[in-house]
Amino acid sequence: MRVTTLDPISLEDVTDLEFAPFLIEGEGDHAIKIYFQTEENRRSYLEMEVHGSANSAGLRKIFDDAADSPITGTIN
Repeated sequence: MRVTTLDPISLEDVTDLEFAPFLIEGEGDHAIKIYFQTEENRRSYLEMEVHGSANSAGLRKIFDDAADSPITGTIN
């Protein structure tokens, strides 16, 4: 498991790892343990929309617009 002490919300290093909130993304050797400065930062991270997810209407629109553009090439 990899470990990161850089809070992805504040972009500051977490130093008090004994009491810092964290979460583990993934499983096994490919898992990553992410520490946060505050529980609020942890919640903010969990609430972020992941690009490419089923709930990403904005990203889907970007790809749809590109596909409908007359200047977009084709791979066929």
